[in-house]
Amino acid sequence: MPYVDGFIVAVPKKKLEAYVRLSKKCGKVWREYGALDYREWVADDVKVGKLTSFPRSVKLKAGETVVFAWITYKSRAQRDKINAKVMADPRLKEMTEGSPPFDGKRLIYGGFESLVKV
Repeated sequence: MPYVDGFIVAVPKKKLEAYVRLSKKCGKVWREYGALDYREWVADDVKVGKLTSFPRSVKLKAGETVVFAWITYKSRAQRDKINAKVMADPRLKEMTEGSPPFDGKRLIYGGFESLVKV
């Protein structure tokens, strides 16, 4: 059964180019280890809601934008194996040990099982 990791994160607009470079590297690594798809999208029409919204969820600050993304796998088991390899990959030390172009404390992340396919 397909499985998806999804995340949203606040990215400073002045660091968006650096974020894109890191994302392209991440996507390449995830795909090399077997992820079926790796997609990232930048906010275009996300208003601040009165109670909840994408901007509120990541505590968006002035000068930042929201990035919404997902990674698709064949299964949860495959995802767990791939993510273990990705997190150990030396090409991504910038993301795991360095100073990534986003605030990881405001990244929202989780795994999802397929519910509806039309």
